[in-house]
Amino acid sequence: MRWRAPLLTALLVAALAVTMPSARGWLWPEARVKAPDLVISGGPVVLELFTSQGCSSCPPADLVAAALAQREDVIVITRPVTYWDRLGWRDTLAQPANTELQRAYAARGLSGYNGVYTPQAVVNGDAGEVGSGRQDIEAMIAAADNLPRPRLVVDRAGGTVTVRGGTAGTAQLYLIGMSAHETVSIGSGENGDRTLNYTNVFRSSRDLGAWRGGEQVFALGSAPQLPGADTFALILRNGETGPILAGARL
Repeated sequence: MRWRAPLLTALLVAALAVTMPSARGWLWPEARVKAPDLVISGGPVVLELFTSQGCSSCPPADLVAAALAQREDVIVITRPVTYWDRLGWRDTLAQPANTELQRAYAARGLSGYNGVYTPQAVVNGDAGEVGSGRQDIEAMIAAADNLPRPRLVVDRAGGTVTVRGGTAGTAQLYLIGMSAHETVSIGSGENGDRTLNYTNVFRSSRDLGAWRGGEQVFALGSAPQLPGADTFALILRNGETGPILAGARL
């Protein structure tokens, strides 16, 4: 049994050599710290929640969105829609652009639970589920995370984003501006007399240009600005309403 001691010692030394830091940084590849102004994304999965202040089924979905927004591998974009406004309360955060996007998704035909309804969670513009069904949503996120996708490399110091990868056609790179947190007191309708919280509410977007595959650099600016936004993300999408190929936080 004495031969085991040298072997154990050798194994421990090897393990420490892999995991201990050195002057050049952590030797374990995943643990190497990148420059703070350089973000490389493969990237996070994009979750869009179509919701409404006038929908009594939506507050549980808003809570699910808030929880999922804490994950590093998920970018949540809350998109309040307008078609509940006729039922007694005008949504203070709703935009026609959100309604139009949801209708375009339905017309194209999403996998999963398709249609125009609230609350609806859409993952990477490709698969839909009821927005309060966290288990089903997380399954969609896991499935999307396993698919190959382009890489977004954001250089904050240089004010650029580089897209790397391949595509069968043209895709558009968008800067998305959101309000990180909104609290709204509802005066009437199905949620009357309730105070609701919303996470990463869509405010506006800017088209940064067309990507045609391979490596391509886009100007971003050192301090992105969009009306009403205090947090930002990038999404690479097929056309204006197609599947989302990649996403990154700013």
